[in-house]
Formats: sequence, C-alpha cells, structure tokens
Amino acid sequence: MKEKIKESISRDIEKDIEYMKELLKDNSDIVFREFQIQDLDAVIVYIDGMADKFLINDYVLESLMKEDCKIKDVNDIKDKVLTVSDMREVETLKEGINAMLSGETLMLIDGLEVGYIIATRSWPARGVSEPSGETVIRGAREGFTETIRFNTALVRRRIRDTRLRVVPKALGERSKTDVAIMYIDDIVNESVLEELNKRIENIEIDAILDSGYIEQLVEDDPFSPFPQMQSTERPDVVAAALYEGRIAVLVDNSPFAIVVPATLPNLFQSPDDYYQRWINASSIRILRTFAVTLSVIFPALYIAITSFHTAIIPSRLAYSIAASREGVPFPAFIETLIMEFSFALLLEAILRLPRPIGSTIGIVGGLIIGQAAVSAGIVSPIMIIITSLTAITEFITPNHEVSIGLRSVRILLIIAATILGLYGIMLGLILLLIHLIRLKSFGVPYLAPAVNPDIKDFKDMFVRLPLKYFKKRPDYMKTGDKIRQK
Repeated sequence: MKEKIKESISRDIEKDIEYMKELLKDNSDIVFREFQIQDLDAVIVYIDGMADKFLINDYVLESLMKEDCKIKDVNDIKDKVLTVSDMREVETLKEGINAMLSGETLMLIDGLEVGYIIATRSWPARGVSEPSGETVIRGAREGFTETIRFNTALVRRRIRDTRLRVVPKALGERSKTDVAIMYIDDIVNESVLEELNKRIENIEIDAILDSGYIEQLVEDDPFSPFPQMQSTERPDVVAAALYEGRIAVLVDNSPFAIVVPATLPNLFQSPDDYYQRWINASSIRILRTFAVTLSVIFPALYIAITSFHTAIIPSRLAYSIAASREGVPFPAFIETLIMEFSFALLLEAILRLPRPIGSTIGIVGGLIIGQAAVSAGIVSPIMIIITSLTAITEFITPNHEVSIGLRSVRILLIIAATILGLYGIMLGLILLLIHLIRLKSFGVPYLAPAVNPDIKDFKDMFVRLPLKYFKKRPDYMKTGDKIRQK
C-alpha cells in the first residue's frame, strides 16, 4: 500500500516540523536541527551516516548563523549566502522527504512555501577494484561498485560525448532505489528505448535491491532458461555496448549493470576478443563455440551410443567401455545423473563457502567424485572423463547465466537421449533451435546476427575480422548513426 505523504509546504514551519517528526518517529538516525537565520526560524533534516555532517556544519550552518550574515531577501540565502555547489528548490514536502531519505539534506525556512535540497550524500563505499566474475588478460582492471554515481562516472570516463544521456529514475514504492538509464542519443535504437521505459514504468514493487530484480521484471520470456539481458561488472563492456546503440541500466547498491537488448552471440563474447589481434580472437571464439556445443551434447551422446546405437562404436572402443562399466550397478542414464547432480552440488558448495574453505571442499569433493566413486563401483572411469570434459567446456562460456541455462538444456537432452537415443537428441536440438529463433530481446531476434539478412554483421560472430572492417554498427540494432569508422 502506498504511503500518502503531505504534498504542500506550509508557511508555518512549526506545523511542518511537527508533521515530519510524527511521520518519521522512532528513528534515532534522523536529525532535526532547528536554528535561526537572523529573525527567521529554520530547520535542516538529514540522516546521520548518509549525509556529510562536515559539509553541513562548515558550509550550511556556519554560513547562515554567523553574526555578520545580512540577508535582505530570502532568496539571498540560496544565491548569495550558502557556499554549496549543488542545491535546488522543491515545491512539495513529499519530494523533500524522499530526497532526504536518499542522503540529501532538507532545509525549510519559516514563511517560505518552498524547501531547499542540499546535496550532502556521503556514505561508506567500496573502492573501485577488479571484478572477480569477469577477468580479462588484457584490458582495464576497473569494475563497478555498489555506488551508482561512481558507476556512471566510470562509463562517462569512456564516453566523453555531449550526446550521452544519463536518465535518473526511482524504483520501489518503499526503497526508492536510484536507477540510471544510459544511452547515446543519436545512436540508440529508439524503439528499444521506448519499450524499456514502458516496461520500467510498469514496475510496481516494494523494493529493488539489485539489478537482477529489474532484469526479471522486464524480460521478454521469464520461462526461458537463457538470459535476455547482458549482466556485467565491467564499465568498458557497458561503454562498448552504448557505442553499438544498446542501453545500459545501472542500479544503486548493485555492482552489476544490465545491457539491453542482448543476443546469444553477444553473450558468448569476451572483452579480450577486441583487445587482442583478430587471428587470436577468432581462434578462441571457434574453440569456445566447439566447447559449448560439446558441453551440451556430450553426456547425452554417451547415453545414446552406449544404450541404443552400440553398432556405431568401433569394436575395441566398445570392449573398453564395456570393461570400464563392468561392476557398475546403474544404467548409463542413472550414472550420468549421479555425476551431474554431484558436480552441481560441489560447484554450489564452492561458490557459497568462504574462499579458503571453498578451495578445500573443491579438492576433497574432486577426490570423492573421482577416485573414490570409481573404486566404490558407483560410476565408471569413462563417466568421470565425460563429466570432467563437460565441466571444463562449460566453464569456457564467458557469461555465467548462459552456462546455467546450457546446463538445463543438457539435462533435457540427457532425458531425451535416454528415451529415443540419437533421435531424441536431434529432436531436442530442433526444439531448442525453434525456441531460440522465436525468442527476442526487446524486439531484437535473440540469434541475431545469425538470423539477420545482412551478411556484413557476420564479421563479428563466429570470428572477428580486423577492426578496420568495422565501418558500420550492427544492422540488426537499427541504430540512428550507423557509421562508427570512416
């Protein structure tokens, strides 16, 4: 239920002070400092710990309360007395209280029907450091923090263009979380921008605690295992996306920005692909594509061949697989599920535990899943090899959310292979392809540029051609300014 806050600011300051104290009662961190400006009563309201008290004391109270302060007109307070760089008027008490709850200082003066918001935000913040989730060999070591203003500055440092737009919004009926929508005005896809704004305006929720909330509330298909927005901790990735006509959404209290629209080829790309020579980048992309394909179909292929299509295996290999599975009491399907489940548990434990303990659990778990499981006759050695190769190839994916989605696809293919063999795998891949073709991200096909008629966009898909061939922005993005290199 929305809280109704008094709108108008009355000329009688005592009424406003009494109203705010009742509205904000039982809050020991909210400070009401009443004082006089010559013969006028005034009050400042701020939150201890979120507002800079040194700025308030030295540049607000000291300037207004000193004896030689002579004010002929109330407007002189803002224009001639206060020595603060960021200050604005508010006409409603609701706007003033919301700004105060965000870390600003609200000042009211008796006899005025307007209030003043003084920019005094100052709270403990983590410094800029290297992002742990997206490491690169060559490139900037800066990552986003939990402070939205730091994050917008990191992006603006890379885009010194007057046409860069940083549009503020506040989401969450109770949290009033600061959100910034960033785009380059003459490049952005206008239809995507309009659709994003429409979906954000329709969000009605108590609190936005992370950018993941917005991602789930505005995505096209919430039932798809694949992310339809790109999540990143890197300001250089956001800047590169803005130069392509995409839009970034930054959320206060979150070190992750989301970029829209996102396509599957984009999610398989790494910043390293653009910071090194094109031959190396292209070879890595080809290896990455092969590895991802292998991670999806390898366990299902093993089940299909060993359970249904043993005739296609060479005789020596068939004898070797049969000998390795001798004594294993489970069929290949159960054996594969045991390994998949065990590996998922081990990975989750490593991620959730503190780092020193997590590394120990990884070693112990690897021994249990590996040598101990084989010695106990629960799984075969060939299954250990398949699980290891699947895990290694899965981790090659630069985007963690994509790898989780591929894991879901792999489980479904394992079930299909258990029922229909190779035909089940083929049917599963066809259904997956149909889903990906139908899936869109804010009107942009999810498989673009693979489904785009302009063949020029293929220069940055499976391989990356030299940068001198990147004359135009991607055609499927329908950008305004299409030329990025002359």
